[in-house]
Amino acid sequence: MTTTSGGATRRMLAAIAAVAVLAAFPVVVDDIYYQHVAVICLVYVVLGQGWNLVGGYAGQWSLGHAAFFGLGAYTSTLLLLRANVTPWLGMLAGGVAAAAVACLIAVPCFRLRTHYFAMATLAIGETVRVLFLAFEWTGGANGLVLPIQRMPSTYDMLWASKVPYFYIVLAMAIGMTLLIVQVERSRLGVYLRAINQDEEAAARLGIEPRRYKLAALAGSAFVTGVSGTFYAQYTTYIDPFSVMPPMLSIRMVLVPIFGGVGTVAGPIIGAFVLIPLSEITRVTWGGRGVGIDQVVYGAIIVWLTIWMPGGVMALVRRVTRRAQRLPRLVEKGA
Repeated sequence: MTTTSGGATRRMLAAIAAVAVLAAFPVVVDDIYYQHVAVICLVYVVLGQGWNLVGGYAGQWSLGHAAFFGLGAYTSTLLLLRANVTPWLGMLAGGVAAAAVACLIAVPCFRLRTHYFAMATLAIGETVRVLFLAFEWTGGANGLVLPIQRMPSTYDMLWASKVPYFYIVLAMAIGMTLLIVQVERSRLGVYLRAINQDEEAAARLGIEPRRYKLAALAGSAFVTGVSGTFYAQYTTYIDPFSVMPPMLSIRMVLVPIFGGVGTVAGPIIGAFVLIPLSEITRVTWGGRGVGIDQVVYGAIIVWLTIWMPGGVMALVRRVTRRAQRLPRLVEKGA
């Protein structure tokens, strides 16, 4: 009991220290490039936590989350450009739009399992991207430009500095992480894990798999849509190639997989390792030929995955268990 409470206290202190370091980051580091990398890392923390809800806990591996991200970006941007609705409300509208579409695709997709579900979501994500390329009211391939002439504007969520964006996405990342902590401790978390491990057995115990999988997918899509709105305001330009690419969906999956699927810390670790790693390979090898940086990035991820099956958190658990057994082995040896 004491060991458990002591571990919880240490984790809480570590989390508080990490938040304090992040909060001080833009003050200490004024280089806009490093601030940009930090913002993108935090965006992927939010996206990774959102995907982890449906993919890590419920076991529904979606490869089409880029569609939800793009729907959030387009919803808020169109509301701002066409009706002058502030993106602060557009965020909610974008999240609701993404959640609504998720509920629609859940009806046919939840009839599928494992890799069939993943392939279906990938196909839906690509379909949505192609549709947005064809529609004139979405700007088509030309995309949409936000009203940067009104910058700076708190109403329009547009600033020249990256610092306001940093603190907004930091608050989003903290809020999403705390939400996942509550889900882990709640009945919903228990039910989602049960469905993940054995859906038929969970159903026999009285759990309604479709109901809870739908809740997880809708919640995940809502968070992803809200992140899409933030990204649109941050970049001030969107098109289907930038907010709905298949690689975006893949990265949302890679982040929690690398850190540890179905864990709170997994997406945080994955985001703060993989995103800077992507930037390093891009800067180092990006100018040596088309795609070389992506090949190197992919090779490093494959090597790390083979070296750490189960992600970083699985490796941490193994090391912790060995460290706890070490004093007993020493006592036996003595």
